[in-house]
Amino acid sequence: MTSHDDVVISPTGWVAEQARLYEESGGTKGTTIQGAPCLLLDYRGRRSGLWRRTVLIYGRDGDDYLVVASNGGAAEHPLWYRNLRDEPDVRLRVGTERFAARADTLSPEDKARVWPRLVEIFAPYAEYQEKTERDIPVVRLRRTEG
Repeated sequence: MTSHDDVVISPTGWVAEQARLYEESGGTKGTTIQGAPCLLLDYRGRRSGLWRRTVLIYGRDGDDYLVVASNGGAAEHPLWYRNLRDEPDVRLRVGTERFAARADTLSPEDKARVWPRLVEIFAPYAEYQEKTERDIPVVRLRRTEG
């Protein structure tokens, strides 16, 4: 795996602050958002080729991690989601652990199965889905190494 010093952190102020705290603490601080567990997702920009980092709330499905491409219920998918559709090989930090993973968007059936648990973890997801016409994707992040 390449160095994590070569990552462009999200330009959104609170996300950048939390990502720095999470990474600089080795995954011991900044690990929740409004009480929900979060991870660091490093993904490759589809145009720039640069590694980028964002902070996302996650749920679990067996050994896999699930993240929601809610974008706060906006009409457009978040940039991180658009990038990983083109380049699904990502890097994660979950707590103190760092590892590579592969991203896959869940089928409608799988989303229906896990959605209630994701809304339990972060209740605003239900409101976000109601306020947008797009179907909010749920992404499975499956470990590909150690």
